[in-house]
Amino acid sequence: MTTQRKQHYPEYIDLHPVARVQGTVRLPGSKSISNRTLLLAALANGTTQILDLLASDDTLVMLTALKQLGVLWEQAEGTQTYTVQGSNGSFPVHQADLFMGNAGTAIRPLTAALAAIGGDYTLHGVARMHERPIGDLVDALNAVGTRIAYTGVAGYPPLHIQRGQLHNQRMQVRGNVSSQFLTALLMAAPLMAKHEAVTIEVIGELISKPYIEITLNLMRRFGVNVERDGWQSFTISAGQQYQSPKVIHVEGDASSASYFLAAGAIAGGPLRVEGVGNNSIQGDVRFVEALQQMGATITMGDNWIEASSSGVLKAIDADFNHIPDAAMTIAVAALYADGPSTLRNIASWRVKETDRLSAMATELRKLGATIEEGSDYLRVTPPSQLQPATIDTYDDHRMAMCFSLASLDGAALRGTTVRINDPQCVAKTFPDYFTVFAQIAEQTLL
Repeated sequence: MTTQRKQHYPEYIDLHPVARVQGTVRLPGSKSISNRTLLLAALANGTTQILDLLASDDTLVMLTALKQLGVLWEQAEGTQTYTVQGSNGSFPVHQADLFMGNAGTAIRPLTAALAAIGGDYTLHGVARMHERPIGDLVDALNAVGTRIAYTGVAGYPPLHIQRGQLHNQRMQVRGNVSSQFLTALLMAAPLMAKHEAVTIEVIGELISKPYIEITLNLMRRFGVNVERDGWQSFTISAGQQYQSPKVIHVEGDASSASYFLAAGAIAGGPLRVEGVGNNSIQGDVRFVEALQQMGATITMGDNWIEASSSGVLKAIDADFNHIPDAAMTIAVAALYADGPSTLRNIASWRVKETDRLSAMATELRKLGATIEEGSDYLRVTPPSQLQPATIDTYDDHRMAMCFSLASLDGAALRGTTVRINDPQCVAKTFPDYFTVFAQIAEQTLL
């Protein structure tokens, strides 16, 4: 089962109850790894061949921006193999107007890299991007001499970046809003550490630590080592430059895996995903630990994970600070549990593609669940019977994919007819999600 074709969906999709799911899904490439790898390849010395790059709106945003910045890349016809010619720590074009869509994995690292390099750049996106905070990143950069100005509301894109004068090698950034701010600073730090080491200090608790591990892993692959003092301080020694690893493979997207693994746990399975496993560098593979707590059977190989279940799922009360994206899948799986489930420490949901805490609460209630929404938690009490519902997706790919699971029959609760509005939003990370879902569910999209 491949996931390379671009799909075009109607205004809505109706999913009808499905008794059982089983099969094997080959995952699309990881969004987090894809966009990080593209930027590192563009900044590196040498040419990098990237295998299995994700085909999605967010990677297209990054590819388009890099082309505007003068980075040369080409795609091998009929494949997701890209060759990127590195620019050795700078970009050929020093003035550009860059459209970032709603891609946080593109705008945040690019903002830091462009501010460190210097030039005359504007970055903007869709309306929701202009509501997603970036102030902590801008403050951290401007405090050491970069020149980033807001052209709209302070603290949010659009941004205007001009050439600054770095005067300090120690940066500070809050860790409790988005780990992408720290990722951006880490990836840009070698550009600032030509003659003197750069240290980045994290203020407060760092959320989504596994995503920082992805960043550090990929930086090592491109020849830059970061000294870490716990999760509070990161130092990049002077004189390190990104060097192409020649060839790099993008593993499957662990967040996307969560929907199919949850499907196997809800509707029997076995359901196997290929592209992630014991060797994955993505923290979201720990999603399977939550499924195991709920009673699912999980088996793993180096490059695959399989989920199945033979009984009613158990209610869960857990901290999901480390895997906020995959945690959304647990919120829907909780509909099939034997009691109320509580997802804790998920305040970061509020600054994602939409306010996901509010959106999840609203849509879960449509299905008949009783929901308690807190500032940083969600409590889901399953209904005695799922109610047919029309699910609004808020232009958020994960809302659309999560709620497809409500069409599945569980051990104690039958699935229902679910209408997913604006299914095209899945193009952000998984363009043919509903086609693949239909195949494992053995149903036809209407």
